[in-house]
Amino acid sequence: MSAPILETPRLRIPRIGLGTWTLRGAEAQQAVEGAIGLGYRHIDTAAMYGNEDAVGAGIAASGVRRGEIFLTTKVWWTELAPDALRASAEASLKRLGMRYADLILIHWPAPEMDLPAALGALAKLQQDGLARAVGVSNFPAGLLERAIALGIAPLAALQVEAHVYLWQDRLAALCRRHGLALTAYAPIAKGQVNDDPVMRAIAAKYGASPVQVALAWLLAQEGVVAIPKSGRPEGQRENLAAASIRLDAEDLAAIARLPKDRRLVNPSFAPDWDA
Repeated sequence: MSAPILETPRLRIPRIGLGTWTLRGAEAQQAVEGAIGLGYRHIDTAAMYGNEDAVGAGIAASGVRRGEIFLTTKVWWTELAPDALRASAEASLKRLGMRYADLILIHWPAPEMDLPAALGALAKLQQDGLARAVGVSNFPAGLLERAIALGIAPLAALQVEAHVYLWQDRLAALCRRHGLALTAYAPIAKGQVNDDPVMRAIAAKYGASPVQVALAWLLAQEGVVAIPKSGRPEGQRENLAAASIRLDAEDLAAIARLPKDRRLVNPSFAPDWDA
């Protein structure tokens, strides 16, 4: 089984990937190797996750050619000065055991960052072959508009929290208009969908789980990619199988009526989400 592919002018990315936040050491390596064995071809990590060495080892142990894997990593918000950003990306690749990443993102915007300088450093990573594509994560709509308008880096993707309880129309529209993939993290709302009567009712109709319905809803949105985290083979298999579920108009409408303002990831350094 494999995930469908999203093709944009700047990316070709599997629409279901493996998120690895909180996975560490041998658990992370086994999760990555196992996921690739099940058919995953999209793996997401970050310098801040502290697992790039294990992720790289899992990819290497899978026996699948590097060129068949879409690998994303991210530069932490304290490392956005040009020299620091470059050093962070190089250190990530060294830990991963890779010559390049398919996508390198700015993980979070920094409150006082020099946006043009950070974007310039990001663009240089792509020019120099360290990243096949570049993008940003956790940028609110106004900041993303500014970054696109500057035209400094060919932004290919935005990664943000998105799920059935948090949908960001303005960001999604911006991504569609400018050809960016929107990658949804926390796509199953940290498991909260399992206790939702609306999601449970829809899942029963399809002989599926609420988690699969949540992922199918995201994949029904144009240009969206999801990166659910699971260290268990059964969970990984379940997530990948969600790509085969086609929700009907009635189900999409029922999910649309759920609250869409329930943000689960909001650290102290988060930007003004309304900016």
